[in-house]
Amino acid sequence: MILWDKGYLSADYHLDLFESKQIKLEVPMRKNQQNHKKQTYIFRKKRKRIETLFSQLCDQFKIRNNYAKTFEGFKTRILSKLTALTIIQYINKFVFNRNMNNLKVNIV
Repeated sequence: MILWDKGYLSADYHLDLFESKQIKLEVPMRKNQQNHKKQTYIFRKKRKRIETLFSQLCDQFKIRNNYAKTFEGFKTRILSKLTALTIIQYINKFVFNRNMNNLKVNIV
């Protein structure tokens, strides 16, 4: 099962993915859709965490700005930003016992 975005609502796409790879997409329904059902709490919570992480990567780590000239440079850049994010989260959670998502606070 994969949590997916609201943009992937095609029933044909869901069926094809399930038949070929046995992958079920968990997609939140839009409020204006017929038979709208609210997503379960655990999926909403996980989805919010994913959206927050992507937002932090884009805003604080400028992951969308790509100045790499080679694929190796691109991979190195992405890996370094993900490593920095992970280290900050680890320090917040296990060293300072703070919310791990507060990336803009001083570590000192």
